[in-house]
Amino acid sequence: MKFLSKAALAAGLMAVIGLTGVKLLGQAAAQGKAAQGKAATQSKAADQGKAAASGKPTAAQFFKNVTTPTLGALSPDDFILAMGVLTDDLGLDCADCHPGAGSDKADFVIDTPQKKTARKMIEMLGNINKTNFAGVQMVTCWTCHHGREIPATTIALDAVYSSPNSERDDVIRAVPGQSAAAIFDKYIAALGGAQRLAGLTSYIATGKSVGYEGLGGEGEFNIYAKSPNQKTTEISYKDHPERGTSLWAFDGRTGWIKTPRGLLGEYEVTGTGLDGVRFDAQMAFPGLIKTLFTNWRVGQMESLGDRDFNIVQGGTARGLLVTLYFDTKTNLLSRMIIYTSSPIGRAPSQVDFADYRDVGGIKFPFEETFLWLDGRWTAKITSVKTNVAIDAAKFGKP
Repeated sequence: MKFLSKAALAAGLMAVIGLTGVKLLGQAAAQGKAAQGKAATQSKAADQGKAAASGKPTAAQFFKNVTTPTLGALSPDDFILAMGVLTDDLGLDCADCHPGAGSDKADFVIDTPQKKTARKMIEMLGNINKTNFAGVQMVTCWTCHHGREIPATTIALDAVYSSPNSERDDVIRAVPGQSAAAIFDKYIAALGGAQRLAGLTSYIATGKSVGYEGLGGEGEFNIYAKSPNQKTTEISYKDHPERGTSLWAFDGRTGWIKTPRGLLGEYEVTGTGLDGVRFDAQMAFPGLIKTLFTNWRVGQMESLGDRDFNIVQGGTARGLLVTLYFDTKTNLLSRMIIYTSSPIGRAPSQVDFADYRDVGGIKFPFEETFLWLDGRWTAKITSVKTNVAIDAAKFGKP
């Protein structure tokens, strides 16, 4: 487990989730997509300028010895996410670049050969995309490294005659004639109907969180949600108070993350991930799903295991990219993947929903499995109380 991404990045990837530019879909669409990517880049630069003017620090100001312009211009939370992308794309641990990472003697400031190489490679990526793809992010660390510190240069022959590559494109190719609205209508009906969902104003879900294969122990899990876009997820450890309480909150405007054992501990989400936090909160009230994007599109049906899924994807000009998987038998949402942008590649975060149960005429998933670049855990919900009063402070700064 990686100290930096497990503690600080994990929080960002689980709840900050979100955002990315659009990938080219075929040579015929290249120029249009490139223009869109360039506009998104300019929009992001403008957002960073506004953040600087508002007094919110950049990564270069917040941390010491961040000399790469591409990373230095990021917000601190976006910088942490980029570090997580880097470690996983190369199959490394934070300690491979930062001496002592994971201990109280960690030195994140000192330059090491690995850090110097990483700086050069990050700028190289930017130059490749700028020179060859009009600034659209087509080449990332993962493109070459695929979880290896040194990229492989020759395919293994047994791979040629084995199962097909299971990797999927981030951006799906729209299937003509397919309607996202029709899939959403079936989803809303399966949950209990538009009328019942419209009457859902708030809820509190409680249960237990369990680390992957028992790692991390068991914690108390709570979700507080208030329509249309306020949500807080909270995990505490009664038997291990030294771990503190981890919390991811969005009050409709501002996002906060608290991870007591993390590198940053507690911080406001000021970067691109804020759109992802907002989307996650909005999805707590799925009756509004049609209105969340104006460019929902349907992709080719996919199979996972023995089940088939309708795939719907949407995003914004700022870069938010979301992919939703709806079970063709139940019409319920089974998977949500949200991508957070970074200069070196997208940071995916995934939630799998299962065990839907009826609560007052509305179906809620009683099992949610969270996966991100550095971990996996499952929330097993035991109780959901709807239309209850929730103190506004629950959604604010921890």
